[in-house]
Amino acid sequence: MLNWKTIINYSSKNNPEPDRIVEKTEAEWRKQLTEEEFYVTRKHGTERPFSSEMCGLFEPGEYGCVCCGTLLFDANEKFDSGTGWPSFTQPVKENAIEYIKDESFGMIRVETLCNTCKAHLGHVFPDGPAPTGLRYCMNAVALKKVKA
Repeated sequence: MLNWKTIINYSSKNNPEPDRIVEKTEAEWRKQLTEEEFYVTRKHGTERPFSSEMCGLFEPGEYGCVCCGTLLFDANEKFDSGTGWPSFTQPVKENAIEYIKDESFGMIRVETLCNTCKAHLGHVFPDGPAPTGLRYCMNAVALKKVKA
């Protein structure tokens, strides 16, 4: 089970190896994704808080990367963080996510990327519920439900 110490270690460029790698040109990503999906995932943008109904959906299922389909999160790890973005306590596999230290906006936080295609997903914080204490704060447009 991941914890904040492990996340910080990974963000220092010691990320786990992905199972596979998906690379596409910017033109290929633009053709595949909506404008908002492209902005968030490929340009490291952020959707408006509370802009997706995904925050309030707690049905069983699994969520994958909107860009490459890699399985990222299980709905059993989803919780209501009250932040306006879907939140999870841990990914489905330790090597599903890449972690990058983010020192923008005058704070230190950890950016999360799909470890397969490098899509920006959101950030992870050490203020989540037990047992991990982690809050994966994800952009809903970066995720797609892949299994019900």
